[in-house]
Amino acid sequence: MHQPDQPLHDFSVEGDASLAKVLIVTAVEAERDAVLAGLGGDERFVVVAGGVGPAAVAAGTARALMNGVYSRVISAGIAGGFAGLAAVGSLVVASRMVAADLGSDSPEGFISVDELGFGSSIIPAEDTVSASLAGALERAGLQACLAPIVTVSTTTGTLAGAQALAARVPGAAAEGMEGFGVAEAARQFGLPALELRAISNAVGPRDRGAWKIGEALGALRQASSILPEVFFA
Repeated sequence: MHQPDQPLHDFSVEGDASLAKVLIVTAVEAERDAVLAGLGGDERFVVVAGGVGPAAVAAGTARALMNGVYSRVISAGIAGGFAGLAAVGSLVVASRMVAADLGSDSPEGFISVDELGFGSSIIPAEDTVSASLAGALERAGLQACLAPIVTVSTTTGTLAGAQALAARVPGAAAEGMEGFGVAEAARQFGLPALELRAISNAVGPRDRGAWKIGEALGALRQASSILPEVFFA
């Protein structure tokens, strides 16, 4: 029987490691287009829109990984930012990807899947590379931080929800719907994962009129232009 902490497959690169590409997975086409624009046709990267939510994007990531040779996987897109940690238009690089609503509700509050003993809700990012990426973004004049990013199936729409989520994952700077799913698929294939998010709105009361999606996609495009120097310098 497969053990949860072991990859299902060994897709490590044999022979010429230069053949391995970096797979970047977004949720939707608009994010994919922003990443592609930033990369400027660099063929060392493959960019796919894998779907919205952890289940769809995990399946989309696995499908892509079955059809190529990759050194690592990046989850990229726009996201909500936690007040005081990630402003609209800024960037967050994950130090770890956390499935923040994977667990069980109870009269005493939320119980994580870790506490239940059924697995782990946390996948560490490729730490040295993530730190290098955050540093490169800052050197390029972009506002960026290295912090946990939470993955949820239902995005937060109230102040109370934002406060509860921040308490559940201390230091979390961004909330998305795909990072953990991408990272779990990468883990199953024995590959390291990273997550890069551009902030389009604040996590909290839902106010679509305040969202800055165009600004966030612009930041994602700029950040993507930095990726070649980080991964292929």
